[in-house]
Amino acid sequence: MRKSIVCCLVFSFLLVFSLSAQDVASQSNNVASSTKEPKEALEVESLFPMFLTGGYHIGVGYRYEKLRVRVSVINGGSYDAEKAGVNNSSADFKRYYKTSPGVFLGYNVWKNLEVYTYLELHTFQIEQKSTGMKKDLFSVDAGGGVGYQFFIGKSFYVQPAFHVYCRRSKSLDFNGAKYTIPNIDLSPVIRVGYRIWSK
Repeated sequence: MRKSIVCCLVFSFLLVFSLSAQDVASQSNNVASSTKEPKEALEVESLFPMFLTGGYHIGVGYRYEKLRVRVSVINGGSYDAEKAGVNNSSADFKRYYKTSPGVFLGYNVWKNLEVYTYLELHTFQIEQKSTGMKKDLFSVDAGGGVGYQFFIGKSFYVQPAFHVYCRRSKSLDFNGAKYTIPNIDLSPVIRVGYRIWSK
């Protein structure tokens, strides 16, 4: 519960900071085009922290008016996703993102504030800490998120966001020790992106 509260507070701070910075930039530049929403746009983006853990993430999004569709692929490297789990996350195991695809559908509710839902086909590698034994677990994760695209100039943006992942219960046996994947993950994320085309 404490982890959930901390995550929400961090996301709220990032969101307020981004909104404030966007308003300041708009007023100081006094350029209507910097805040004007395009009718269509094509964007590429990445959860760049995945590169810091030896993995990668790349996403491509197409926006039509307020709707936005994105596809992505993620590999978390050495990032331990078990820490994001709620209730039944285990201190005896680690959980890594192996290469996994996802599709996202978003809607811009105000300026660059986006709410979205997604479906991700995750393959996790589960490692038992005491033995080093590893097994793969496949999970169809669905959920929702909210994020704000803070543009720096016309094309480059940073998007802090908060995700909630939901999944069915699944378990693995490690020579008598049972691992059960959490039904819910709470995860603050940050993307960097570039709008490569718009009209």
